[in-house]
Amino acid sequence: MGIKTNRELLTHAKKEGYAIGAFNINNMEILQAIISAAEAEKSPVIIAVSEGAIQYAGLRYIVSMVRTASEEVSIPLSLHLDHGKDLEIIRKVMEGGFTSVMIDGSHLDFKENISITKKVVEMAKERGISVEGELGRLKGIEEKVAVSEREAFLTDPGEAEEFVEKTGVDALAVAIGTSHGAYKFKGEPKLDFDRLEAIAKRLEIPLVLHGASGVPQQVLEKAERFGAKLPGAKGIPDEAIQKAIALGICKINIDTDLRLSFIGAIREILMTKPEEFDPRKILGPGREAIRQTVQAKMRLFGSSGKAIRNSP
Repeated sequence: MGIKTNRELLTHAKKEGYAIGAFNINNMEILQAIISAAEAEKSPVIIAVSEGAIQYAGLRYIVSMVRTASEEVSIPLSLHLDHGKDLEIIRKVMEGGFTSVMIDGSHLDFKENISITKKVVEMAKERGISVEGELGRLKGIEEKVAVSEREAFLTDPGEAEEFVEKTGVDALAVAIGTSHGAYKFKGEPKLDFDRLEAIAKRLEIPLVLHGASGVPQQVLEKAERFGAKLPGAKGIPDEAIQKAIALGICKINIDTDLRLSFIGAIREILMTKPEEFDPRKILGPGREAIRQTVQAKMRLFGSSGKAIRNSP
């Protein structure tokens, strides 16, 4: 099918009221698992790659693997830079075959964030590449956090409108109380849905939710049963994800759940079959575990069966 842009994929998702998963890859097995799941579910998919993954696997290797995958499947996919902060890396991935990039200026003040994001949008326009910006910082909402402190890191609806108008981004990642990693909340999960609704009413572009892994209990228990130490790990409940989609979220980033699934399956092999030394028989079960997790996410996001075929 060829590699699409996030703009193409998310425009349809917003129109039809579902979300597309952006799943992070670091190696061939993870990519194969995601592609296999997408093909089985007939779901569009976003292959997300961090700057760290590029450093680990190599830009050309990643692009070649994703390009090969796109030629062998019937579902639409995009190749997306996740949390890009280095302008030189962003330039390299644009030239190297990525179809979408995220510029993460959320650590900067409002004006600086607008300035650097606008710069990336101008770079991307020349190549037909879509751009995602981010406003607000990911930090789980805790009960004792003061209102003023909470307002400082969550996305302000008015600023979101101004940010999109001045930068021209194709999608916006918003902060409503999620956070990265396996430890998203100290207490009960809590997201600011009123804030999300207010943002969605002001913006016409697709909205993005980062830090959205669910840390499923069965996946966590398996990893811990075979030696992982993850006390207190807690993610976003499925019900919260569904509500966020209903309020306008069109792209959902998942990484932690893939890692937990992968290491749980690999730990099981290493502990129950200490004589095994064939990497295929160690990594293969990890790949299968990720495939199952990704398929479950696609069903949750409502993207199953939504694959858009190219026009004749």
